[in-house]
Amino acid sequence: MFLTRLYKILKKVLGRPFLVILSILLQILWFAAFITVLGFRYPYFAGVVRGLSLLIVLVILNRRVSSSYKLAWTLLILALPLVGFAIYLMFGNSRVAKKTREQFRAVRRMSEGARPEDPEDRAAIEEADPDAARQSRYLRDYADCPVYRSTETLYFPEGDDLYKVMIEELEKARHFIFMEYFIIDNGEMWGTILKILERKAHEGLDVRIIYDDVGCVGTLPAKFYKELRERGIKCEVFNPFRPIISVILNNRDHRKIMVIDGHTGFTGGINLADEYINRKQRFGHWKDTGIMLHGEAVWNFTVMFLQMWSAVTGTMDDLRMETLKKYHTDIWHAEAFEEDGFVQPYGDSPLDDETVGENVYLHIINNAQRYVHIFTPYLIIDEQMMTALCLAAKSGVDVRIVTPGIPDKRAIFQLSRSYYAQLIEAGVHIYEYMPGFLHAKCFVCDDEIATVGTVNLDFRSLYMHFECGVWMYRSSAVAQVREDLKNTIGLSKEINLEACISEKRIVRLLQSLLRLLAPML
Repeated sequence: MFLTRLYKILKKVLGRPFLVILSILLQILWFAAFITVLGFRYPYFAGVVRGLSLLIVLVILNRRVSSSYKLAWTLLILALPLVGFAIYLMFGNSRVAKKTREQFRAVRRMSEGARPEDPEDRAAIEEADPDAARQSRYLRDYADCPVYRSTETLYFPEGDDLYKVMIEELEKARHFIFMEYFIIDNGEMWGTILKILERKAHEGLDVRIIYDDVGCVGTLPAKFYKELRERGIKCEVFNPFRPIISVILNNRDHRKIMVIDGHTGFTGGINLADEYINRKQRFGHWKDTGIMLHGEAVWNFTVMFLQMWSAVTGTMDDLRMETLKKYHTDIWHAEAFEEDGFVQPYGDSPLDDETVGENVYLHIINNAQRYVHIFTPYLIIDEQMMTALCLAAKSGVDVRIVTPGIPDKRAIFQLSRSYYAQLIEAGVHIYEYMPGFLHAKCFVCDDEIATVGTVNLDFRSLYMHFECGVWMYRSSAVAQVREDLKNTIGLSKEINLEACISEKRIVRLLQSLLRLLAPML
Protein backbone atom coordinates (compact mmCIF):
# COMPACT_ATOMS: atom_id res chain seq x y z
CA MET A 1 0.00 0.00 0.00
CA PHE A 2 2.79 2.41 0.97
CA LEU A 3 4.83 1.56 -2.17
CA THR A 4 1.79 2.09 -4.39
CA ARG A 5 1.10 5.49 -2.83
CA LEU A 6 4.79 6.45 -3.06
CA TYR A 7 4.88 5.41 -6.72
CA LYS A 8 1.88 7.60 -7.54
CA ILE A 9 3.42 10.60 -5.76
CA LEU A 10 6.78 10.19 -7.52
CA LYS A 11 5.04 9.70 -10.84
CA LYS A 12 3.16 12.96 -10.41
CA VAL A 13 6.24 14.88 -9.30
CA LEU A 14 8.93 13.40 -11.56
CA GLY A 15 6.95 12.35 -14.60
CA ARG A 16 6.67 8.89 -16.13
CA PRO A 17 9.92 8.78 -18.18
CA PHE A 18 12.15 9.72 -15.26
CA LEU A 19 10.32 7.36 -12.94
CA VAL A 20 10.70 4.46 -15.36
CA ILE A 21 14.46 5.03 -15.66
CA LEU A 22 14.71 5.34 -11.88
CA SER A 23 12.74 2.14 -11.30
CA ILE A 24 14.93 0.19 -13.75
CA LEU A 25 18.09 1.39 -12.03
CA LEU A 26 16.64 0.58 -8.61
CA GLN A 27 15.75 -2.92 -9.77
CA ILE A 28 19.31 -3.51 -11.00
CA LEU A 29 20.89 -2.11 -7.84
CA TRP A 30 18.51 -3.90 -5.50
CA PHE A 31 18.83 -7.29 -7.14
CA ALA A 32 22.61 -7.03 -7.52
CA ALA A 33 22.98 -5.84 -3.91
CA PHE A 34 20.70 -8.60 -2.66
CA ILE A 35 22.75 -11.31 -4.36
CA THR A 36 26.02 -9.71 -3.24
CA VAL A 37 25.00 -9.33 0.43
CA LEU A 38 23.78 -12.90 0.56
CA GLY A 39 27.06 -13.98 -0.94
CA PHE A 40 29.08 -12.21 1.74
CA ARG A 41 26.93 -13.36 4.64
CA TYR A 42 26.51 -16.93 3.50
CA PRO A 43 29.64 -18.36 1.86
CA TYR A 44 27.79 -21.46 0.75
CA PHE A 45 25.30 -19.28 -1.12
CA ALA A 46 28.18 -17.44 -2.82
CA GLY A 47 29.61 -20.78 -3.86
CA VAL A 48 26.29 -21.87 -5.32
CA VAL A 49 25.97 -18.60 -7.26
CA ARG A 50 29.51 -18.94 -8.62
CA GLY A 51 28.67 -22.48 -9.71
CA LEU A 52 25.50 -21.25 -11.39
CA SER A 53 27.49 -18.44 -13.01
CA LEU A 54 29.81 -21.02 -14.59
CA LEU A 55 26.81 -22.99 -15.81
CA ILE A 56 25.31 -19.82 -17.31
CA VAL A 57 28.61 -19.14 -19.08
CA LEU A 58 28.49 -22.64 -20.58
CA VAL A 59 24.89 -22.05 -21.67
CA ILE A 60 25.84 -18.70 -23.24
CA LEU A 61 28.78 -20.23 -25.10
CA ASN A 62 26.49 -22.88 -26.60
CA ARG A 63 23.75 -20.46 -27.65
CA ARG A 64 23.24 -19.70 -31.34
CA VAL A 65 24.12 -16.04 -31.02
CA SER A 66 26.93 -13.71 -32.00
CA SER A 67 30.33 -14.49 -30.45
CA SER A 68 30.58 -10.79 -29.49
CA TYR A 69 27.45 -11.23 -27.40
CA LYS A 70 28.93 -14.36 -25.80
CA LEU A 71 32.24 -12.64 -25.05
CA ALA A 72 30.68 -9.59 -23.38
CA TRP A 73 28.48 -11.58 -21.00
CA THR A 74 31.16 -14.18 -20.29
CA LEU A 75 33.67 -11.51 -19.24
CA LEU A 76 31.13 -9.74 -17.02
CA ILE A 77 29.97 -12.93 -15.29
CA LEU A 78 33.48 -14.33 -14.77
CA ALA A 79 34.89 -11.00 -13.57
CA LEU A 80 31.99 -10.24 -11.19
CA PRO A 81 30.20 -13.56 -10.57
CA LEU A 82 27.60 -12.32 -8.09
CA VAL A 83 26.75 -9.02 -9.79
CA GLY A 84 27.12 -10.46 -13.30
CA PHE A 85 24.82 -13.35 -12.40
CA ALA A 86 22.18 -10.92 -11.12
CA ILE A 87 22.37 -8.61 -14.15
CA TYR A 88 22.26 -11.52 -16.59
CA LEU A 89 19.13 -12.93 -14.99
CA MET A 90 17.44 -9.57 -15.46
CA PHE A 91 18.72 -8.43 -18.84
CA GLY A 92 20.88 -11.10 -20.44
CA ASN A 93 18.21 -13.26 -22.03
CA SER A 94 16.42 -12.47 -25.23
CA ARG A 95 13.03 -13.25 -23.81
CA VAL A 96 9.51 -12.21 -23.03
CA ALA A 97 7.34 -13.56 -20.26
CA LYS A 98 6.85 -17.31 -20.45
CA LYS A 99 3.11 -16.92 -20.97
CA THR A 100 3.71 -14.49 -23.84
CA ARG A 101 6.30 -16.77 -25.43
CA GLU A 102 3.87 -19.68 -25.35
CA GLN A 103 1.19 -17.45 -26.84
CA PHE A 104 3.48 -16.51 -29.75
CA ARG A 105 4.20 -20.18 -30.40
CA ALA A 106 0.49 -20.94 -30.44
CA VAL A 107 -0.09 -18.03 -32.81
CA ARG A 108 2.57 -19.31 -35.18
CA ARG A 109 1.04 -22.79 -35.23
CA MET A 110 -2.44 -21.37 -35.73
CA SER A 111 -1.42 -19.17 -38.67
CA GLU A 112 0.55 -21.80 -40.60
CA GLY A 113 -0.67 -21.82 -44.16
CA ALA A 114 -2.25 -18.35 -43.91
CA ARG A 115 0.18 -17.06 -46.56
CA PRO A 116 0.36 -19.67 -49.33
CA GLU A 117 2.79 -18.83 -52.13
CA ASP A 118 1.61 -18.51 -55.73
CA PRO A 119 3.54 -21.13 -57.76
CA GLU A 120 3.60 -18.76 -60.75
CA ASP A 121 5.28 -16.02 -58.72
CA ARG A 122 7.85 -18.51 -57.46
CA ALA A 123 8.53 -19.86 -60.95
CA ALA A 124 8.90 -16.31 -62.31
CA ILE A 125 11.60 -15.26 -59.85
CA GLU A 126 13.42 -18.60 -60.20
CA GLU A 127 13.59 -17.98 -63.94
CA ALA A 128 14.53 -14.30 -63.63
CA ASP A 129 17.53 -14.67 -61.30
CA PRO A 130 18.67 -17.77 -59.37
CA ASP A 131 20.62 -15.67 -56.81
CA ALA A 132 17.63 -13.44 -56.06
CA ALA A 133 15.42 -16.53 -55.95
CA ARG A 134 17.60 -18.03 -53.22
CA GLN A 135 17.22 -14.91 -51.08
CA SER A 136 13.48 -14.97 -51.68
CA ARG A 137 13.25 -18.68 -50.92
CA TYR A 138 14.93 -18.13 -47.54
CA LEU A 139 12.23 -15.61 -46.55
CA ARG A 140 9.52 -17.99 -47.65
CA ASP A 141 10.91 -21.01 -45.80
CA TYR A 142 12.25 -19.41 -42.61
CA ALA A 143 10.07 -16.31 -42.14
CA ASP A 144 6.89 -17.77 -43.66
CA CYS A 145 6.68 -14.77 -46.00
CA PRO A 146 6.08 -15.52 -49.69
CA VAL A 147 7.01 -13.33 -52.66
CA TYR A 148 4.50 -11.45 -54.86
CA ARG A 149 4.54 -9.83 -58.28
CA SER A 150 1.23 -7.93 -58.29
CA THR A 151 2.28 -5.11 -55.97
CA GLU A 152 3.22 -1.52 -56.72
CA THR A 153 5.98 0.07 -54.65
CA LEU A 154 6.56 3.73 -53.81
CA TYR A 155 9.60 4.83 -51.79
CA PHE A 156 9.66 7.99 -49.68
CA PRO A 157 13.06 9.65 -49.04
CA GLU A 158 11.61 11.86 -46.29
CA GLY A 159 9.08 11.38 -43.51
CA ASP A 160 7.39 14.61 -44.58
CA ASP A 161 6.49 13.07 -47.96
CA LEU A 162 5.29 9.78 -46.50
CA TYR A 163 3.11 11.60 -43.95
CA LYS A 164 1.14 13.44 -46.65
CA VAL A 165 0.39 10.23 -48.57
CA MET A 166 -0.35 8.32 -45.36
CA ILE A 167 -3.06 10.86 -44.48
CA GLU A 168 -4.55 10.61 -47.99
CA GLU A 169 -4.69 6.82 -47.80
CA LEU A 170 -6.18 6.81 -44.28
CA GLU A 171 -8.95 9.10 -45.51
CA LYS A 172 -9.74 6.54 -48.24
CA ALA A 173 -10.17 3.68 -45.73
CA ARG A 174 -13.60 2.06 -45.92
CA HIS A 175 -13.30 -1.22 -44.00
CA PHE A 176 -10.35 -1.53 -41.60
CA ILE A 177 -7.13 0.12 -40.42
CA PHE A 178 -4.37 -1.78 -38.60
CA MET A 179 -1.42 0.10 -37.04
CA GLU A 180 1.59 -1.18 -35.11
CA TYR A 181 4.24 1.33 -33.98
CA PHE A 182 7.18 1.53 -31.62
CA ILE A 183 6.71 5.23 -30.77
CA ILE A 184 3.61 7.42 -30.68
CA ASP A 185 3.96 11.02 -29.51
CA ASN A 186 1.46 13.84 -29.17
CA GLY A 187 1.86 16.50 -31.84
CA GLU A 188 0.74 17.42 -35.33
CA MET A 189 1.38 14.00 -36.89
CA TRP A 190 -0.33 11.87 -34.26
CA GLY A 191 -3.06 14.46 -33.63
CA THR A 192 -4.06 14.48 -37.31
CA ILE A 193 -3.97 10.70 -37.56
CA LEU A 194 -5.93 10.26 -34.32
CA LYS A 195 -8.77 12.47 -35.56
CA ILE A 196 -9.06 10.35 -38.71
CA LEU A 197 -8.93 7.09 -36.74
CA GLU A 198 -11.60 8.24 -34.31
CA ARG A 199 -13.87 9.36 -37.15
CA LYS A 200 -13.34 6.11 -39.05
CA ALA A 201 -14.07 4.06 -35.91
CA HIS A 202 -17.36 5.96 -35.42
CA GLU A 203 -18.20 5.19 -39.06
CA GLY A 204 -17.98 1.49 -38.19
CA LEU A 205 -14.50 0.60 -39.48
CA ASP A 206 -12.38 -1.94 -37.62
CA VAL A 207 -9.61 0.33 -36.30
CA ARG A 208 -6.81 -1.24 -34.24
CA ILE A 209 -3.51 0.00 -32.80
CA ILE A 210 -0.61 -1.78 -31.09
CA TYR A 211 2.13 0.31 -29.50
CA ASP A 212 5.23 -0.61 -27.54
CA ASP A 213 5.03 0.50 -23.92
CA VAL A 214 8.74 1.17 -23.38
CA GLY A 215 8.99 2.87 -26.78
CA CYS A 216 6.23 5.25 -25.70
CA VAL A 217 7.26 5.61 -22.06
CA GLY A 218 8.48 9.16 -22.59
CA THR A 219 5.73 10.20 -24.99
CA LEU A 220 2.41 8.80 -23.79
CA PRO A 221 0.73 8.69 -20.38
CA ALA A 222 0.41 5.36 -18.61
CA LYS A 223 -2.66 3.37 -19.70
CA PHE A 224 -3.09 5.52 -22.81
CA TYR A 225 -4.81 2.54 -24.38
CA LYS A 226 -7.86 3.25 -22.23
CA GLU A 227 -8.24 6.69 -23.80
CA LEU A 228 -8.11 5.18 -27.29
CA ARG A 229 -10.67 2.54 -26.40
CA GLU A 230 -13.00 5.26 -25.12
CA ARG A 231 -12.71 6.88 -28.56
CA GLY A 232 -13.87 3.62 -30.18
CA ILE A 233 -10.39 2.53 -31.27
CA LYS A 234 -9.26 -0.98 -30.36
CA CYS A 235 -5.85 -0.75 -28.73
CA GLU A 236 -3.34 -3.13 -27.17
CA VAL A 237 0.06 -2.54 -25.58
CA PHE A 238 3.05 -4.75 -26.31
CA ASN A 239 4.95 -6.03 -23.23
CA PRO A 240 3.69 -3.40 -20.75
CA PHE A 241 6.27 -1.97 -18.41
CA ARG A 242 5.36 -2.37 -14.74
CA PRO A 243 7.69 -0.44 -12.41
CA ILE A 244 9.19 -2.30 -9.45
CA ILE A 245 8.17 -5.76 -10.66
CA SER A 246 9.09 -5.67 -14.34
CA VAL A 247 12.41 -7.28 -15.24
CA ILE A 248 11.69 -8.41 -18.79
CA LEU A 249 12.60 -5.42 -20.92
CA ASN A 250 14.88 -6.73 -23.66
CA ASN A 251 12.33 -7.64 -26.30
CA ARG A 252 10.43 -4.73 -27.79
CA ASP A 253 8.05 -4.38 -30.74
CA HIS A 254 10.16 -2.11 -32.95
CA ARG A 255 7.99 -2.64 -36.04
CA LYS A 256 6.19 0.12 -37.95
CA ILE A 257 3.22 -1.25 -39.87
CA MET A 258 0.10 0.38 -41.26
CA VAL A 259 -2.44 -1.64 -43.27
CA ILE A 260 -5.49 -0.04 -44.91
CA ASP A 261 -8.30 -2.25 -46.24
CA GLY A 262 -5.83 -5.06 -46.89
CA HIS A 263 -4.48 -3.63 -50.14
CA THR A 264 -2.36 -0.65 -49.02
CA GLY A 265 0.49 -0.85 -46.52
CA PHE A 266 3.31 1.28 -45.10
CA THR A 267 6.55 0.53 -43.27
CA GLY A 268 10.02 2.01 -42.79
CA GLY A 269 11.82 3.83 -40.02
CA ILE A 270 9.14 6.46 -39.44
CA ASN A 271 7.29 6.46 -36.12
CA LEU A 272 4.22 8.58 -35.32
CA ALA A 273 6.03 11.60 -33.86
CA ASP A 274 6.73 15.11 -35.15
CA GLU A 275 10.53 14.83 -35.35
CA TYR A 276 10.08 12.14 -38.02
CA ILE A 277 8.33 14.67 -40.28
CA ASN A 278 10.53 17.62 -39.21
CA ARG A 279 7.77 19.50 -37.41
CA LYS A 280 9.99 19.30 -34.32
CA GLN A 281 13.73 19.94 -34.40
CA ARG A 282 15.79 17.64 -32.17
CA PHE A 283 19.03 16.70 -33.93
CA GLY A 284 19.13 18.90 -36.99
CA HIS A 285 17.23 17.70 -40.05
CA TRP A 286 15.68 14.28 -39.36
CA LYS A 287 16.33 12.09 -42.38
CA ASP A 288 14.07 9.04 -42.45
CA THR A 289 12.56 6.84 -45.13
CA GLY A 290 9.50 4.69 -45.74
CA ILE A 291 7.73 2.68 -48.37
CA MET A 292 4.14 2.21 -49.48
CA LEU A 293 2.89 -1.03 -51.02
CA HIS A 294 -0.31 -1.38 -53.01
CA GLY A 295 -1.22 -4.91 -53.95
CA GLU A 296 -1.04 -8.55 -52.97
CA ALA A 297 2.17 -8.30 -50.90
CA VAL A 298 0.31 -6.27 -48.26
CA TRP A 299 -1.19 -9.58 -47.13
CA ASN A 300 2.12 -10.44 -45.42
CA PHE A 301 1.79 -7.30 -43.27
CA THR A 302 -1.86 -8.01 -42.51
CA VAL A 303 -1.01 -11.47 -41.20
CA MET A 304 1.98 -10.11 -39.21
CA PHE A 305 -0.28 -7.59 -37.52
CA LEU A 306 -2.99 -10.13 -36.72
CA GLN A 307 -0.37 -12.52 -35.34
CA MET A 308 0.89 -9.82 -32.98
CA TRP A 309 -2.67 -8.83 -32.06
CA SER A 310 -3.54 -12.43 -31.25
CA ALA A 311 -0.38 -12.85 -29.17
CA VAL A 312 -0.91 -9.75 -27.02
CA THR A 313 -4.66 -10.32 -26.57
CA GLY A 314 -4.42 -14.07 -26.03
CA THR A 315 -7.21 -14.79 -28.52
CA MET A 316 -6.98 -16.76 -31.77
CA ASP A 317 -10.26 -15.75 -33.40
CA ASP A 318 -8.63 -13.47 -36.01
CA LEU A 319 -6.36 -16.28 -37.22
CA ARG A 320 -9.12 -18.72 -38.05
CA MET A 321 -9.27 -19.20 -41.80
CA GLU A 322 -12.92 -18.15 -42.04
CA THR A 323 -12.10 -14.89 -40.21
CA LEU A 324 -8.87 -14.20 -42.10
CA LYS A 325 -10.74 -14.18 -45.39
CA LYS A 326 -12.44 -10.86 -44.67
CA TYR A 327 -9.04 -9.16 -44.39
CA HIS A 328 -7.54 -10.60 -47.55
CA THR A 329 -5.98 -8.26 -50.09
CA ASP A 330 -8.49 -8.73 -52.89
CA ILE A 331 -11.69 -8.70 -50.78
CA TRP A 332 -11.99 -4.91 -50.84
CA HIS A 333 -10.18 -4.36 -54.15
CA ALA A 334 -11.87 -5.95 -57.12
CA GLU A 335 -9.51 -4.58 -59.79
CA ALA A 336 -6.30 -6.36 -60.73
CA PHE A 337 -3.11 -4.97 -59.20
CA GLU A 338 -0.22 -3.72 -61.30
CA GLU A 339 2.94 -5.81 -61.44
CA ASP A 340 6.10 -4.09 -60.22
CA GLY A 341 8.93 -6.58 -59.98
CA PHE A 342 8.97 -8.90 -56.96
CA VAL A 343 7.97 -7.73 -53.49
CA GLN A 344 8.36 -9.68 -50.25
CA PRO A 345 7.45 -8.11 -46.87
CA TYR A 346 9.02 -10.03 -43.98
CA GLY A 347 9.06 -10.06 -40.20
CA ASP A 348 11.69 -11.03 -37.63
CA SER A 349 11.07 -12.40 -34.14
CA PRO A 350 13.50 -12.76 -31.22
CA LEU A 351 11.65 -15.87 -30.07
CA ASP A 352 13.34 -18.24 -32.49
CA ASP A 353 16.93 -18.93 -33.52
CA GLU A 354 16.49 -17.30 -36.92
CA THR A 355 17.98 -13.80 -37.31
CA VAL A 356 15.93 -12.98 -40.38
CA GLY A 357 16.77 -9.26 -40.50
CA GLU A 358 20.51 -9.87 -40.32
CA ASN A 359 20.36 -12.71 -42.83
CA VAL A 360 18.52 -10.52 -45.36
CA TYR A 361 21.37 -8.01 -45.06
CA LEU A 362 24.06 -10.70 -45.30
CA HIS A 363 22.42 -12.20 -48.39
CA ILE A 364 22.50 -8.82 -50.10
CA ILE A 365 26.13 -8.10 -49.17
CA ASN A 366 27.42 -11.56 -50.06
CA ASN A 367 25.68 -11.62 -53.45
CA ALA A 368 26.56 -8.06 -54.52
CA GLN A 369 28.44 -7.88 -57.83
CA ARG A 370 28.97 -4.14 -58.33
CA TYR A 371 27.82 -2.19 -55.29
CA VAL A 372 25.88 -2.24 -52.06
CA HIS A 373 24.90 1.06 -50.43
CA ILE A 374 23.47 1.31 -46.91
CA PHE A 375 21.57 3.70 -44.65
CA THR A 376 21.78 2.93 -40.92
CA PRO A 377 21.41 5.16 -37.83
CA TYR A 378 23.62 2.85 -35.76
CA LEU A 379 26.62 0.81 -36.87
CA ILE A 380 27.17 -1.75 -34.11
CA ILE A 381 28.04 -4.98 -35.86
CA ASP A 382 29.35 -8.42 -34.99
CA GLU A 383 32.26 -10.20 -36.63
CA GLN A 384 29.99 -11.92 -39.18
CA MET A 385 28.65 -8.63 -40.53
CA MET A 386 32.11 -7.03 -40.33
CA THR A 387 33.62 -9.89 -42.33
CA ALA A 388 30.88 -9.72 -44.98
CA LEU A 389 31.28 -5.96 -45.48
CA CYS A 390 35.09 -6.09 -45.57
CA LEU A 391 35.22 -9.09 -47.89
CA ALA A 392 32.78 -7.47 -50.32
CA ALA A 393 34.88 -4.28 -50.41
CA LYS A 394 38.15 -6.24 -50.78
CA SER A 395 36.56 -8.16 -53.67
CA GLY A 396 35.94 -4.96 -55.63
CA VAL A 397 32.33 -4.27 -54.60
CA ASP A 398 31.59 -0.58 -54.00
CA VAL A 399 30.41 -0.64 -50.37
CA ARG A 400 29.11 2.64 -48.95
CA ILE A 401 27.52 3.24 -45.56
CA VAL A 402 25.78 6.46 -44.50
CA THR A 403 25.37 7.14 -40.77
CA PRO A 404 24.17 10.23 -38.86
CA GLY A 405 26.26 13.40 -38.61
CA ILE A 406 24.36 14.57 -35.55
CA PRO A 407 23.72 11.73 -33.06
CA ASP A 408 20.61 11.09 -30.99
CA LYS A 409 22.71 9.15 -28.44
CA ARG A 410 26.32 10.27 -28.00
CA ALA A 411 27.59 7.00 -26.51
CA ILE A 412 26.07 4.97 -29.36
CA PHE A 413 27.52 7.47 -31.85
CA GLN A 414 31.03 6.90 -30.47
CA LEU A 415 30.42 3.16 -30.47
CA SER A 416 29.42 3.30 -34.15
CA ARG A 417 32.56 5.28 -34.95
CA SER A 418 34.70 2.62 -33.29
CA TYR A 419 33.98 0.31 -36.25
CA TYR A 420 34.97 2.84 -38.91
CA ALA A 421 38.73 2.22 -39.09
CA GLN A 422 38.56 -1.52 -39.83
CA LEU A 423 35.88 -0.97 -42.46
CA ILE A 424 37.74 1.91 -44.14
CA GLU A 425 41.00 -0.09 -44.19
CA ALA A 426 39.14 -2.80 -46.12
CA GLY A 427 37.89 -0.28 -48.68
CA VAL A 428 34.41 0.51 -47.32
CA HIS A 429 33.37 4.15 -47.75
CA ILE A 430 31.81 5.67 -44.62
CA TYR A 431 29.78 8.90 -44.75
CA GLU A 432 28.14 10.97 -42.03
CA TYR A 433 24.97 12.85 -42.95
CA MET A 434 25.88 16.43 -42.08
CA PRO A 435 22.43 18.14 -42.00
CA GLY A 436 21.35 16.09 -38.98
CA PHE A 437 20.22 12.69 -37.75
CA LEU A 438 19.72 9.82 -40.20
CA HIS A 439 17.21 7.24 -38.93
CA ALA A 440 16.68 5.30 -42.19
CA LYS A 441 17.34 1.56 -42.55
CA CYS A 442 17.86 0.72 -46.24
CA PHE A 443 20.09 -1.46 -48.41
CA VAL A 444 20.30 -1.26 -52.22
CA CYS A 445 22.40 -3.49 -54.44
CA ASP A 446 23.34 -3.58 -58.16
CA ASP A 447 20.22 -1.60 -59.27
CA GLU A 448 18.17 -4.77 -58.74
CA ILE A 449 17.67 -5.53 -55.03
CA ALA A 450 16.71 -3.29 -52.11
CA THR A 451 15.22 -3.58 -48.66
CA VAL A 452 13.49 -0.89 -46.62
CA GLY A 453 12.32 -1.50 -43.08
CA THR A 454 12.88 -1.12 -39.34
CA VAL A 455 16.04 -3.21 -38.83
CA ASN A 456 19.04 -1.25 -37.52
CA LEU A 457 22.60 -2.54 -37.73
CA ASP A 458 22.86 -3.05 -33.98
CA PHE A 459 22.59 -6.01 -31.60
CA ARG A 460 19.18 -5.13 -30.17
CA SER A 461 17.54 -4.73 -33.55
CA LEU A 462 19.17 -7.79 -35.06
CA TYR A 463 18.69 -10.15 -32.10
CA MET A 464 16.22 -8.86 -29.51
CA HIS A 465 13.39 -6.91 -31.13
CA PHE A 466 10.41 -7.70 -33.32
CA GLU A 467 11.22 -6.11 -36.67
CA CYS A 468 9.95 -5.96 -40.25
CA GLY A 469 10.94 -4.89 -43.73
CA VAL A 470 10.28 -5.22 -47.45
CA TRP A 471 12.66 -7.09 -49.74
CA MET A 472 12.35 -6.09 -53.41
CA TYR A 473 13.78 -7.30 -56.68
CA ARG A 474 13.50 -5.16 -59.85
CA SER A 475 10.72 -3.02 -58.36
CA SER A 476 10.29 0.70 -58.99
CA ALA A 477 11.36 1.45 -55.44
CA VAL A 478 14.82 -0.09 -56.00
CA ALA A 479 15.83 2.75 -58.34
CA GLN A 480 14.22 5.26 -55.97
CA VAL A 481 16.30 4.00 -53.04
CA ARG A 482 19.43 4.11 -55.21
CA GLU A 483 18.76 7.72 -56.20
CA ASP A 484 18.09 8.74 -52.61
CA LEU A 485 21.35 7.23 -51.40
CA LYS A 486 23.23 9.01 -54.16
CA ASN A 487 21.65 12.35 -53.22
CA THR A 488 22.21 11.80 -49.49
CA ILE A 489 25.89 10.95 -49.99
CA GLY A 490 26.16 14.32 -51.73
CA LEU A 491 25.04 15.96 -48.47
CA SER A 492 27.38 13.86 -46.35
CA LYS A 493 31.02 13.99 -45.29
CA GLU A 494 33.25 11.03 -46.08
CA ILE A 495 35.27 9.85 -43.09
CA ASN A 496 38.88 8.95 -43.83
CA LEU A 497 41.24 6.66 -41.95
CA GLU A 498 43.36 9.56 -40.68
CA ALA A 499 40.35 11.03 -38.87
CA CYS A 500 39.79 7.71 -37.09
CA ILE A 501 43.42 7.28 -36.08
CA SER A 502 43.81 10.89 -34.89
CA GLU A 503 41.01 10.60 -32.31
CA LYS A 504 42.13 11.53 -28.79
CA ARG A 505 43.34 8.65 -26.66
CA ILE A 506 40.55 9.12 -24.15
CA VAL A 507 38.01 8.86 -26.96
CA ARG A 508 39.62 5.69 -28.31
CA LEU A 509 39.65 4.24 -24.79
CA LEU A 510 35.94 5.05 -24.41
CA GLN A 511 35.24 3.44 -27.78
CA SER A 512 37.12 0.29 -26.74
CA LEU A 513 35.09 0.04 -23.55
CA LEU A 514 31.86 0.59 -25.46
CA ARG A 515 32.86 -2.11 -27.97
CA LEU A 516 33.13 -4.56 -25.08
CA LEU A 517 29.66 -3.61 -23.84
CA ALA A 518 28.12 -3.32 -27.33
CA PRO A 519 25.95 -6.47 -27.16
CA MET A 520 24.40 -5.22 -23.91
CA LEU A 521 23.56 -1.69 -25.10
